Parts: sequence; C-alpha cells; structure tokens
Amino acid sequence: MALGRTHAVSLLGLRGAIVEIEADISSNLPSMVLIGLPDTALNEAKDRVRAAATNSGCPLAGRRITVNLSPAALPKHGSGFDLAIALAALAANGTVSSESINAVVHLGELGLDGRLRPIPGVLPAVHAAAQAGFATVMVPTGNAEEAALVPGIRVVAVPSLRDAVIWHGGAFAPEPVEPVLVSVPAEPEEDSSDLADVVGNEEAVEAMVVAAAGGHHVFLLGPPGAGKTMLAARLPGLLPDLDAQAALEVSSVRSLSGLPVGGSLARRPPLEAPHHTATAAALVGGGSAMIRPGAAARASHGVLFLDEVPEFSSAVLDALRQPLESGLITIHRANSVAQFPARFQLVMAANPCPCGQYGPRDSDCTCSPQVRRRYLARVSGPLLDRIDIQLRVHRITSAQMRIGDENPRVSTEKARARVATARLVAAERLAGTPWSLNSQVPGKWLRAAEFRLSPAVTASIDRALERGGLTMRGYDRVLRLAWTLADLDGATAPRADHVGRALYLRKAMTT
Repeated sequence: MALGRTHAVSLLGLRGAIVEIEADISSNLPSMVLIGLPDTALNEAKDRVRAAATNSGCPLAGRRITVNLSPAALPKHGSGFDLAIALAALAANGTVSSESINAVVHLGELGLDGRLRPIPGVLPAVHAAAQAGFATVMVPTGNAEEAALVPGIRVVAVPSLRDAVIWHGGAFAPEPVEPVLVSVPAEPEEDSSDLADVVGNEEAVEAMVVAAAGGHHVFLLGPPGAGKTMLAARLPGLLPDLDAQAALEVSSVRSLSGLPVGGSLARRPPLEAPHHTATAAALVGGGSAMIRPGAAARASHGVLFLDEVPEFSSAVLDALRQPLESGLITIHRANSVAQFPARFQLVMAANPCPCGQYGPRDSDCTCSPQVRRRYLARVSGPLLDRIDIQLRVHRITSAQMRIGDENPRVSTEKARARVATARLVAAERLAGTPWSLNSQVPGKWLRAAEFRLSPAVTASIDRALERGGLTMRGYDRVLRLAWTLADLDGATAPRADHVGRALYLRKAMTT
C-alpha cells in the first residue's frame, strides 16, 4: 500500500488556499476517517465517496482509510473536496497513479451514482490554483465553461469518478454517463431604459452624471413619484464597461454566491437592490459555516441601491460604514476571517416623511415635525457624512413636463461619453497612484502642495468648516466632487464655481 496525495482548494471569501489531501490505508476494520477540521458537509464525504466509488466499479479498499486535509488548522467547508478524497484513497490502493493525481487540483462533489455534480465558487477556486502554480485542474463537466474563464491553466472536465480514474491511468473501460449540468443562464435582456426617459429634474440628472464620473455616493430625498428610483436605475448605464480584473472579480463573486456565470466574464457593472427587510448578513455577507457574499459584495464595481432607506434597520445600514471607507468587507468568525470586495456606488432614496407627502404644495402631510425628524434620523449622521451627493428631488409640474417633452433631453449614450472622458482625465492625473477615481483619493493627497487649491477657491467650504456645517470628512468629499466637476467641464483644476457647486450638491438636501 502507498500513500495517495492530491490537492483541492478551500475558499475563504474570494481567497483560495491550496489544501493537500493525503490518504493512508491501514490493516484495521473497514472505515474512513477525515481529519483536518472538516465541516459537517465535508465530513459526510466519507459516505458519498465510498458509495460513489462502489457504484463506479472501482471500490475502495475494505480497510481503514485515514484522510488528512492539510494544513490541519485551516477550516474546510463544503462538498467540493469529494473528488480529491476519492482519488487520493484510490491512489493509496494502487488503482490510479499517485504521480498523476499529485500534479492536478481536483474540484467536485460526488453523487452516490459516481457522477460529478457542479459546485459553487469554481471560478475563484481555479484562479487560486493558477496563482499557486498548478498547470492542470479537474472539474465536473457542468463547471467546465466557468473554469475555462481563468487563463493560463488546463481544465480537464469529467462527468464521473470513473472517467476521472481512467484519465489518471486506471485500467477500466469507459462507460458513458449523462453529465450533471448547471442551469444555463438566460440571455440578459437588453436594458432599454435611457436617461432621456427622465422628464424634468435636470439638476438631478446632472447629479447622476457627476456621480458616475467620479464614483460618488448619492442620497436622493423626495416625495413618491419624483423619479428617485428611475434615476437610480439608470446610473449603471452611465458607467463604462468593466476592465478584465474587475470583470473577473464580479464573476468570481457571482460564482461564489451560487449564481450562474456562463461562458464569458461579466462586462457590465452590476446593480443590486435588496429589500428593506434585508438583514446585515444579507447585505454585507455572512453565514455560520461557509461565509457567503451579500448584496454589497455582489454590487462591487457597480451600484448598490437602497430604496426607502429609512425602512432598513439602523444596525444594517451602519454595517455599510466601514466598507464605504475601505472598499472591503471583512467578516470575522471565531476561527476565520473572510474578505469580499466592496467598491460599489451607494445610492439611497427616501421619502421626506412616513406619509411621503411633506414638501409638495398640493399635498397634505399628516406627520408632525418630530415624526419627520425621527423618520430621517434612522439614517445615522456618520453614514450620511460618507455620502458625497445629497440631493432633494421634486415632483415636476405640468409646465415642466411640456417643456421637457418639447426640448431634447440628455441620453444615456451622450452622458456615458461625458463620463468616460472625465474618468480618462482623472486616470491620467492619478497615474502612478493606487487610485483611478476622484472618490477614491484621500484628503491628504488632495491637500498636498501639488494639488492644493488657493484660499480664494476654497473660501466657501472653509467658511462651512469654520461654522460647523462640514466635518473634515465632508470637506474632503466636497473637494473630490469639485475635481469631478472640473473634469466634466474640461478644466485643469477646480475653480471657485466648481467648489460652490460641489458644496451645493453636498448640502442640497437640507436647503
């Protein structure tokens, strides 16, 4: 008897760690023991593997099989280790070549009939294997398209354990089986919504263009029917296509969430709009065993839209404060720490009061001033301080509607061209730094000698800071907005009018 050794991948967040799987056969009563911190789903692999091997015509040895998952201190989750465990045990029995399986990373869950079932998270797992230096990875047939999205690694797709054994040199005759496939994602419908659909509210339309150009967060306050949801839904259309790295990250999060990826990487920025009953785990991610990404992680490089934001739990909303600053979601558990990307644009929308009728002249609000204050106070001050654009959206009148119908409106195509030009200007200015958008630039860098604005230009925000109308964080965010406005106008640096417009966008909700 020899020692069988192969490899699999353990995912913690989007990070994958290579796990060495060793199998040893000893002269004791028939049994299988898994050691190395397996969770419940993984510990059940011993029954799945033995049944699958028997039904595949290559039974395991009728002795005690000890399987070690190394490193032993790393928690392992899920059923994606089944194929590696089965091949290590068969190699220990001499059924397959130990040298062959040792050079390959194996991923896949076994059914009792020996067929391989697709597993979530194959894309980040194969990416981790490629980064670890492995040249070949074996996956279920249902995961073949997704695994092939990782460049520079050979993907071997097999429908069953028997085919995997034959590929590794097992002396068995092939038996055709019907592979288990994932559901084919439906072709996404072409987004027909256009910015030109928004009638009136030119100020809010321009604010969304500014938000897209600089990657700024937005809070829209206004009565029902003012167009807040319509504006938010059109923000992803203003954003440029994702680059290769961002597309791989977005697709990896989708894969880890169990969502279909298809045969190509996602190239358009995602939009996530969780319901106001969402928990903190649903929003930022979590789980007692395997930690899954939440809506904020799935919205990375895209838009996270929270409609009726005062209806969300305050604790849920405050869970976004740290990701908004760092661009990273960190979830701590007793024995592990998982991290997910969180470079999303946050768009929040709210009514001015519980009845929604405060503000319009032709509506009667039944809420007292105290009720209105308490309602909006559900969005905490520290969270609001992280929102660059805070705008009040008004219902349009019949006269504004007629004027809007008669005059040409800004289309998504034209607005996206302006956004792309402004982002290119910002990227050239920020070349050689870790940042590419104005919203990512720290205040210390904005106030450095090379980019410091003169006191005459910043007079308005200097006064607001002195009076307590702005915090230091708010001061820096106004400067970022001013740089975005300057980039959209083609100016080399913000002027006093840019700083004034940026301050208005920051404080317009309170005016």
